[in-house]
Amino acid sequence: MLTYERPPLEEGQLGPSVRYLNRELSWLHFDSRVLALAEDARTPLLEKVKFMAIFASNLDEFFMVRVAALKRQQAAGLAQRSADGKTTQEQIDLISAAAHDLAERHARLSVEEIMPALREEGIRIARWSELLDAQRRELEVLFRERIFPILTPLAVDPGHPFPYISNLSLNLAVLVRDPAASGVLFARVKVPPLLPRLLPLSDGTAFVPLEDVIAANLGQLFSGMEIIENHAFRVTRDTELEVDDDRADDLLVALEEELTRRRFARAVRLEIEDGMPAHLLELLMRELQVGEADVYRLPGPLDLTAFTIINATDRPDLKDPPFMPATHPDLVSSDDSPADVFTVLRDHDVLVHHPYESFTTSVQRFIEQAATDPDVLAIKQTLYRTSGQSQIVDALIEAAEVGKQVVVLVEIKARFDEIPNINWARTLEKAGCHVVYGLVGLKTHAKLCMVVRREGDKLRRYVHIGTGNYNSATARIYEDVGLLTADESLGADIGDLFNYLTGYSRQTDYTSLVVAPHAMRDRVVSMIDREASLTAEDRPGRIVMKLNNLVDEAVIDALYRASQAGVQIDLLVRAICSLRPDVPGLSESITVRSILGRFLEHSRIYYFANGGNEEIYMGSADMMHRNLDRRVETLVRLEPPEIKGRLRAVLELGLADRANAWSLDAQGNWAPLEPLPDEPAMSLQWEMMRRNGHGS
Repeated sequence: MLTYERPPLEEGQLGPSVRYLNRELSWLHFDSRVLALAEDARTPLLEKVKFMAIFASNLDEFFMVRVAALKRQQAAGLAQRSADGKTTQEQIDLISAAAHDLAERHARLSVEEIMPALREEGIRIARWSELLDAQRRELEVLFRERIFPILTPLAVDPGHPFPYISNLSLNLAVLVRDPAASGVLFARVKVPPLLPRLLPLSDGTAFVPLEDVIAANLGQLFSGMEIIENHAFRVTRDTELEVDDDRADDLLVALEEELTRRRFARAVRLEIEDGMPAHLLELLMRELQVGEADVYRLPGPLDLTAFTIINATDRPDLKDPPFMPATHPDLVSSDDSPADVFTVLRDHDVLVHHPYESFTTSVQRFIEQAATDPDVLAIKQTLYRTSGQSQIVDALIEAAEVGKQVVVLVEIKARFDEIPNINWARTLEKAGCHVVYGLVGLKTHAKLCMVVRREGDKLRRYVHIGTGNYNSATARIYEDVGLLTADESLGADIGDLFNYLTGYSRQTDYTSLVVAPHAMRDRVVSMIDREASLTAEDRPGRIVMKLNNLVDEAVIDALYRASQAGVQIDLLVRAICSLRPDVPGLSESITVRSILGRFLEHSRIYYFANGGNEEIYMGSADMMHRNLDRRVETLVRLEPPEIKGRLRAVLELGLADRANAWSLDAQGNWAPLEPLPDEPAMSLQWEMMRRNGHGS
């Protein structure tokens, strides 16, 4: 496996604490920017609610993945330092301080601003103490009929060990007393995760947290006992999978076994409602084996991912104006009916930009037409994440059922989508598709589809290569680009890559593709170094990168070298950035910006001026160790001038954005960019919507 090892510092070279920002703190800075969207007065109220839920989900993932990894590293006694030179304990301490501040800011915003604003609009989240008697009676009936039969109180005493608390579950810690005996007893009641988290009252006046309804009716669960007190708590656990690909005879079975073991992974965070007494907290901390720094005391209700229920409220006046993606003009026939995709692609390539241009009428239609076209002989596709009811999967099944050869690489190790992907894999296999589960030691993250079609006495390959998943649901809210083409060279490359993914091919050289883990880091670094070598006073070099995360030290160091050579480097990094811009003598010509808004910026686009012979690449890869070393990723070099021009325009609009953009400074702080004097604040996303027929 390829890995990057930082070379030793040369005399006079700046140390790691200057050259790199800490990736974990950068992730938390990103979460802070998401939370700022919920705080922004310009954001409609129910969109604020959406961002509150997104923030909560993001922070959950951070603990399950990154904090858990650091705690595993600490438990193993590893002395490895981060790229910026911090020890594991130093990182854990910094994370704890930052995460506590963020969690408290999030909770205060919910209690002090969001919920009062919702109440003013007639959307109440009411606690049990705020309900009228008639409302309580309604919920008591609901409890007896719909909730009580599901609940299982678990006692803790010498005959009943402390129960397992599942990851992200919401629970009630209950103290009861037997009137016929002395002493206080502890029990745990799990809030059922498959029931609605917020229960709507029949009169439409309020939503009531499910745990409040359970807490108010605990007497029915503990008949004959005295309920002393109860308090809500929530546990976050390590979710890392440790499948030994080299020893697993059946990767699918091994992954299923590991998913079962993951349920019992160590706890890394304990969230409790304010007011939990010390003796009860001490019991939970002891049994869950967490420290004081792992405890997050918050005003209730806990788990604000539940705000997604509120966001679904039918109040368009409290949301962004609706947006309907346009069909790409090349894919609409003269009578407004769907165009034949293959006819269009034989004439020219098509670049689709989601969500502004419809995924359904472009990528999905391409696969659906391939499934029903009698001249199509084979379809080969990667699936990393897809939607719950996937028309693309339906099309692949239909193609297999009519005798086409269908090969699907389902990445069953896609984090948090392991179980859905296992189910998709089995469904596809039952339909007659050839299913491949991925490569040993690697995740397949590339977004590829190849259709082989018989045309006269020859075969032609049609290809889609994209930056986003084959998921029609997320394609409405994720910004991505995809190329549809019949280019022979690219088709041959992708055919070779599929042979590598499904067979024993050891192909590593490609004409139009750059593929990880074989050569992507070296290729990207060489293109950055080339830009530095070509820059001159009368023809300065230029690099623009739009990506989700920039962490890889080799790429960062190459960008520093290019900056010192005079190359202008502009980076659009949505989330994590370990590069430190605008450091004298190191990165004075590098700017870093982040755009957050209505849509999630997800595309990866790489631009190199290349001495006037510009090159533009797009694909699935961020500049991170996992992408470059432990995943199959692709970047494709784009050739048609019109397509290169469209992507160059997207980059320039992103760099001109002053409505939704943040700027990173040399100290690692992010600040929103202010509009220029006497100019309206330009927004990349609103401008792209306008160009696709939305608004004026």
